[in-house]
Amino acid sequence: MGNKINPLGFRLGINKSPSVRWYAPFKSYPKMLAEDDLIRKVVLAEVGHSGVAKIDIERAAHNVNVTIHTAKPGVVIGRGGESIKLLRQKLDGKIGGTVSVNVQEVDNVNTNAILIAQRVAEQIERRFAFRRAMKQAVQRTMESGAKGVKIRCSGRLGGIEQARPEWYADGRVPLQTIRADIDYGTAEAKTTYGIIGVKAWVFHGELVGDRTRRAAVRPRPRIEDERGKKRRRPQARRRPEGRGPQRERGPGQK
Repeated sequence: MGNKINPLGFRLGINKSPSVRWYAPFKSYPKMLAEDDLIRKVVLAEVGHSGVAKIDIERAAHNVNVTIHTAKPGVVIGRGGESIKLLRQKLDGKIGGTVSVNVQEVDNVNTNAILIAQRVAEQIERRFAFRRAMKQAVQRTMESGAKGVKIRCSGRLGGIEQARPEWYADGRVPLQTIRADIDYGTAEAKTTYGIIGVKAWVFHGELVGDRTRRAAVRPRPRIEDERGKKRRRPQARRRPEGRGPQRERGPGQK
């Protein structure tokens, strides 16, 4: 089950929250949904090169609050705030209501699944060896404190005729465990010989309520056994001196 569904949608309401927060009546719902899609396209077209990890949209009456989670907030804001002003003006012209744009920096770039997938895709576009790019990304993620990571590339890897998938993993990635906090992201590498898809899964630990369950991700304590120690051989019982093994004597025997 965990391998056939989006890990984020699979955990909505448990340890994941939706990126869009608003309520609409039945008639205006399609219009607002199309506006959300337009907002994402405009933001990615304008500041997608800054490493956008997530776009949160929140509506209250006629106000639309857009929060951009990025690895490079300085690129999104621009010198003197020029870039963010232009972005706000473009969104105002295409969407009704008052639009406000906020920028938030990603805490750890090396453990964000979308940014990991984007970095691997960029390296493949620049003709890096895909195996080396994947291995370096796995190693970098594990060194940054993740409990597990898995990266999968599929397509005409290396420019060969037949497309195939290839993946590298390290640590635990329990996709079927619903309480597991798993981050998931995808990206596309547009090469001269076709598009190569990149997927990344990052396991941050298990959540019970609002707290991280540390005991669930720690290695189990090793039970010390007696195998490594010298076992004392049990001593045989000594018979009293002068008494040998006695056996019954038959008739005629002395």
